[in-house]
Amino acid sequence: MGVCVGRGTLTTMTFTASSVAANVAAIRARIEQIDRPFTHTVDIVAVTKGFDESAVAAAVAAGCTAIGENYAQELLSKRTAIEALGARVHFIGQLQSNKVRLIADLVSVWETLDRRSVIAEVAKRAPGARVLLQVNTTGESGKGGCAPADVEPLVDLARESGLAVDGLMTVGPTGRPPAAARAGFDVVRSLVDRLGLSSCSMGMTADLEVAVAAGATHVRLGSALFGPRPRA
Repeated sequence: MGVCVGRGTLTTMTFTASSVAANVAAIRARIEQIDRPFTHTVDIVAVTKGFDESAVAAAVAAGCTAIGENYAQELLSKRTAIEALGARVHFIGQLQSNKVRLIADLVSVWETLDRRSVIAEVAKRAPGARVLLQVNTTGESGKGGCAPADVEPLVDLARESGLAVDGLMTVGPTGRPPAAARAGFDVVRSLVDRLGLSSCSMGMTADLEVAVAAGATHVRLGSALFGPRPRA
């Protein structure tokens, strides 16, 4: 069984390696059934936020070698498992410049670059790193991301800084029906295509179908794989 990391406590969860494998297979089958004008493969980034190393192991065993982490300290606590299993870490949380140096050697893809200071710090601590720029398509102040109009100059800046810009990332609106995310997803997909990028990371458990239909290349899934996290 898995363990969920709460605030100062460890809570036993009910996921197992076999249940995660079954969930991954079911999600891949759902993706294949979605009507979309795209033929690319959609990769699952297994978001292990709140869970211990057993979630990383279960995800990798199920074929999800990309692990999504939101917090620097939590990522560091899983170093041993990540390195032993060869998992590729996508950092998907809001990125603070002063945390970059702590996790630079563990992160394979930085998904949330959204301003000049963060671009500069990642370029300094992880030269040549693969990155995505986060785009705020909802206008919500609590979400990270640059405005769509700022994407192109930030892409240019990141490239000039020596970073490998793979694509863009976005998060759908909070507290809205899944369909409400479609307009923002379309904006990001259009920018990816116009700028000649390859990766389009968008969609989580609730809006998976909407994201895939809009052209996501990566979906970031946590509860769909491991079940709900307990309240902190």
